[in-house]
Amino acid sequence: MLQWMQEKSTIFLKIAMTTVVLSSAIFSFPRVAQAQSIADPNSNLQEGVNIISEPLGLPTTDIRLVIAKIIRIALGLLGIIALVLTLYAGFLWMTAGGNQEQIDSAKKVLLNAVIGLAIILSAYAIVSFVISKLLGASSGTN
Repeated sequence: MLQWMQEKSTIFLKIAMTTVVLSSAIFSFPRVAQAQSIADPNSNLQEGVNIISEPLGLPTTDIRLVIAKIIRIALGLLGIIALVLTLYAGFLWMTAGGNQEQIDSAKKVLLNAVIGLAIILSAYAIVSFVISKLLGASSGTN
């Protein structure tokens, strides 16, 4: 057991010495990174600035219009889902065959689909109103 403790202490000593040597080496070396001045017209940094100042080929569409299109597409997909739920509820009702539980289930699905459709339509109206007012305020027209 004594030999095991001696091996453990030598390993600890080696790790401590390595840590001291590496940390002193890191902090004793001078800093090698230096910034370039943009004032030099021939610097590589100035060439990068010139490249960035050129047109990048990005679309010039207003970001608000892009967001409005994305929202309208999302609301359109939600409208399709509401239509599918309505058709599903109608199918359940028609195939119930007098089963009151299935008719009640179809009524619940239909009611939820109608409520969802009302929410979707009101969200569409709100988004259209807000986008039109934002575009009118930014362009100076009403």
